[in-house]
Amino acid sequence: MPQFIYSYFTRLPLVIRILIMALFAVIFFGCFAHLIEPESFPTWFDGIWWAIITASTVGYGDYVPETFVGRITGILLVMFGAGFLASYFVALATAAVSKQNDYIQGKFHFKGSDHIVVIGWNERSKELLRTVCSLENSLSVTLIDETLEENPLPNKNLHFVKGRASRDETLIKANIEKARKVIITADQNKDELNADMNSILTLIAIKGLNAEVPCIVEILTNEQVTNAKRAGADEIVQSNLLTSFVMINSLTSQDLVTSFMDLLSQLDKRRLTIQPAPVDFMNYTFTDINLKLMEDGILLLGIKRGEETMVNPLHPFIIQENDLLIVITN
Repeated sequence: MPQFIYSYFTRLPLVIRILIMALFAVIFFGCFAHLIEPESFPTWFDGIWWAIITASTVGYGDYVPETFVGRITGILLVMFGAGFLASYFVALATAAVSKQNDYIQGKFHFKGSDHIVVIGWNERSKELLRTVCSLENSLSVTLIDETLEENPLPNKNLHFVKGRASRDETLIKANIEKARKVIITADQNKDELNADMNSILTLIAIKGLNAEVPCIVEILTNEQVTNAKRAGADEIVQSNLLTSFVMINSLTSQDLVTSFMDLLSQLDKRRLTIQPAPVDFMNYTFTDINLKLMEDGILLLGIKRGEETMVNPLHPFIIQENDLLIVITN
């Protein structure tokens, strides 16, 4: 039995062990003071109270030992009890600082749910995280990256997890099973092909742990788009297509590129949305619905029907059930 108690005691955290030893010392010396000087310490509680005040070096002076043995007890109490209490507070402060450092360095599990997981730290994810964290009703976001040493954007809604996103332990630490959505950005430290392969490998690992979570994947090469779809990507962002579009059009019309970039900056304020077509819009033409929406300050850009997206379709285009409207709102 004593061996079991000792074994259990040694497995306790250091802070708890020091606190137990400090409490034991205070109770022992308090009870001993009551036994040797019942006139000075009338009750057990009075002795323990004196021991606590003495060990903490407060020294109210309401209870004082009068005998030689009692004062020797007080000296031993200060030497041992105060040492234990000081060690306890030092260990407590050290544990708090260590926990905070581990949190900043991405070593803690995220225990929330319904959050967004962003994988990879680069200029795109940086802008995304700043925008999401600046919103008034911001969602909880978990950033996974293996190159960062600490949280790059200290924010109450941002949790950082350090590690390789294709490993199960890292994804579990980010609580991927309860995530609302995952955004996988291309690794800027790899060439385009290897970056895409790494993104697809990460996608497979995520779908293996949570097959239902929607995943948005950034793919750089056209040849890997099909593989990303096979791996379960719900949406694919081909950032190189946008870059190529801007660069090609800049050769012929600088004004077009400038206007396009200005449009993107305005849409960055979350004004571009996709919403289901209302039931009373069924069997109406695209032109009729556009005129009706413009009365409310809404511009209809196109229709998403299944996997196909049609921008400004040819007239007459009839709205059908399950069509999604791509609109710009004020």
